Amino acid sequence: MAQTQAAAASTSATTRATAVVDAADPGPAPSGPGPREVRRRQRLRRLALHTTSLAVLVLGWWMVTRAGLVRPLYLPSPGAVWDALVRANTDHPISPGSERVVRGEQNYYLWEHLLASLQRIAVGVGGGVLLGVPLGLLMGTTWLGTLLEPYLNFLRSLPPLAYIGLLIVWFGIGDTSKIWLLFLAAFPPIAMSTISGVRGVREDQVNAVRSLGASRRQVLSAVVLPATLPEVLTGVRVATGFAWTTVVAAEIANGIPGIGGLAYLAGEQLQSALVIACIVVIGLAAIALDLGLKSLERVLVPWRGKA
Repeated sequence: MAQTQAAAASTSATTRATAVVDAADPGPAPSGPGPREVRRRQRLRRLALHTTSLAVLVLGWWMVTRAGLVRPLYLPSPGAVWDALVRANTDHPISPGSERVVRGEQNYYLWEHLLASLQRIAVGVGGGVLLGVPLGLLMGTTWLGTLLEPYLNFLRSLPPLAYIGLLIVWFGIGDTSKIWLLFLAAFPPIAMSTISGVRGVREDQVNAVRSLGASRRQVLSAVVLPATLPEVLTGVRVATGFAWTTVVAAEIANGIPGIGGLAYLAGEQLQSALVIACIVVIGLAAIALDLGLKSLERVLVPWRGKA
């Protein structure tokens, strides 16, 4: 009888323990969307939002021009801008009914104007990187920073139009003066970002490498440069954007081929639709450049924001 009661008590205790375990373990959680799926949905939502806002903007623009609230000279319709964009990229008669056919605008297609401006910016910003990064490293690690930083700030504060005339006097109206202008626009942000990155390197990291017997060059290449690279790439992005906004000023004089020169010349000739088409192309190119630099940044510094 005692054995029977003991067995019953043991069975009851086992049942209660199983019930407690079942209550504590609710079982496998319902599977939700993974991080990749969440990011994909966020991208789709952003794309839908941007598409909707663009459609509303174009619709409002079309309604204003359709109602005749603004003269076409001041605000051409979206259709007129599209026609100007197509005309600038095709061969067409010089005037209605004429047999003379011309090539694009100013004897260049619009994409050729854009490519010429991009080439100038690539050379100017490239020169800024080649000089700005080494100089920034020197200024951030030696006494040259104290000596040269006021001059760098002075150059950074000057608007490009302040010295475009002087550059034309020095280098003529060819591409040399334009490239120098773009270089002077890009160089200060790159140098100052490099200096900021160098001064932001943690001293304990430098001391740790030195305690292992690293030379000054090894400290620079193994610690300072990798830690500074995110700031350098940010400076390159800022410099590229600044140089791109300077391209119209750079191409005012003899800027053909060039998207900035074409926009300026079209404005002088009261071709409003072509001006807006150039503005749209300049803006889209700037967005594409920035997206490309952000992609390059993710490849070169994948550790950014994860430390």
